[in-house]
Amino acid sequence: MNIIKKQNILISNPETKDFLADACYPETERQLPLVIFVHGYKGYKDWGAWELMAEKFAAAGFFFVKFNFSHNGTTIHDPLNFGDLEAFGNNNYSKELSDLGVVIDYFSKNPHVDDEKIVLIGHSRGGGISIIKTFEDERINGLITLASVDSLDRFPREEAFDHWKEKGVYYALNGRTQQEMPHYYQFYEDYEQNVHRFDVERATEMAKAYLLIIHGTEDEAVEVKQAEHLHILNPNSELFLIENGNHTFGAKEPWTDLTMPQDLNKATEKCIDFINKNLK
Repeated sequence: MNIIKKQNILISNPETKDFLADACYPETERQLPLVIFVHGYKGYKDWGAWELMAEKFAAAGFFFVKFNFSHNGTTIHDPLNFGDLEAFGNNNYSKELSDLGVVIDYFSKNPHVDDEKIVLIGHSRGGGISIIKTFEDERINGLITLASVDSLDRFPREEAFDHWKEKGVYYALNGRTQQEMPHYYQFYEDYEQNVHRFDVERATEMAKAYLLIIHGTEDEAVEVKQAEHLHILNPNSELFLIENGNHTFGAKEPWTDLTMPQDLNKATEKCIDFINKNLK
């Protein structure tokens, strides 16, 4: 099977700014289900083994898209590094939901796509964003979370919060790049102004799409109990736990192997089976 790859497609969002997306799909005459991967905090489309995951989805007969949020800190000229920390500091959930909506609009019009079969796969914070978008956008038929948060209220507490409000910025260390990554106080203000919209628990309860929740039992960043909580909120969902799996299912940056780590491969195969069972 011939796999077509289109990388660094320029996407324009007048509400935010330009960003990049990749598409990976098999060469075929038929229209394919659209699967959109939504990265998480300090993530980006080219991180780790996401490209190998894209290839596996394409080989299974899907039109797979991954993209960079416009304010994730990368740039259209250098999508592999956090070269725009000012943009990173000015990111917020409203911007991410806007970007995701633009991605859905853009690729659902592609002639190779069946726009009645749209699936979101959200990793970590991207899972929370994907849950909210699925509740808001009835075009989305399937939702898969990978190591997802169960709340977007993930801000500093008490003294640290007061310091953030007073100074207008707090910094988080990126352990891999050693960059001090800013978060401007507007991030919290945006959350507070849209607190009902950003209610992941309510969106999980109300979402009508088929829902698969995948989580590693040894996730060091988002505890597995958050996956169990999402499953309780939506009893029609399917919970799939990967024994001893970590937050990135064994992947890391850079990923130089030619195959996916075992846990990510297991998660990807489960995703493919779930979509085939419910949407194809």
